[in-house]
Amino acid sequence: MTAQQAHRTALLGKKLGMSQVWDENGFFVPVTLVDVSTNVVTAVKTEASDGYHAVQIGYGQIDPLKVTKPLAGHFAKAGVTPRRHLVEVRTEDAENYKPGQELTVELLPEGAQVDVTGTSKGKGFAGTIKRWGFKSYRRTHGSHKNERRPGSVGACATPGRILKGKHMAGRMGNETATTLNLTIVSADSANGVIAVKGAVPGPKGSIVLVRSAVKGA
Repeated sequence: MTAQQAHRTALLGKKLGMSQVWDENGFFVPVTLVDVSTNVVTAVKTEASDGYHAVQIGYGQIDPLKVTKPLAGHFAKAGVTPRRHLVEVRTEDAENYKPGQELTVELLPEGAQVDVTGTSKGKGFAGTIKRWGFKSYRRTHGSHKNERRPGSVGACATPGRILKGKHMAGRMGNETATTLNLTIVSADSANGVIAVKGAVPGPKGSIVLVRSAVKGA
C-alpha cells in the first residue's frame, strides 16, 4: 500500500453541474461544481475493534421519520442528525477522526489532486456501434439495411456457443465510474462548494465521492 492509499481523505458531495473560471493566463478552465457542505463522521473503524482502519462519512439531510430504527440508533450513537448517504473510506488515519466530527472543504484544498467516483449517465439499450465503437457496414445499393448490424456472432462448431464477454448490444452506462487525477481549482468554505477541473462522472444532482488521488500528481 502506497502512502497515498494509506492516508486518503474524502468527501461526499452532490454534482451541481459545470461552469468555467479564468486561470492566471486569462484562459477559460472548465470546472465541475460539487456541493460538499454537510459531511460528517458517523463511525470510525479501527484495527482493534473491527480488524481494519476506515472512516464512515455521512452526507445530505433526511427526515428522521424516514430512517429505520437501526440506522436511527447508529446516528444517535455518533451524535449526529440522520444523513441520507453513507460511504466508508479506508485510511490509516482513521484514529485521527471522531464520530460527530464535521468535515469541510479544508480536507481537499485548492490545487489538490483528487479521484472522483460516481454513477455514469444511463444511455439505455444501445447497439454495438454506439456501445463498443464497432465499424458500420458500407451504405451502398444492395446492403439491405445491414449498416449497423453486428454481423456474425457464432463460434462455428467449437465451442459451438457464444462466449461470455462477447461485445454485443445491451444496456449502456449507469455504472460506477472513476475519473483519476483531477485538480481542485477552488474551494469555497463559506458555501461548501469545490470546483474540480474537468468532467465528473454522472448527471446533475448525482452523488459523487471525491477522494485524494491514489496515484498522486
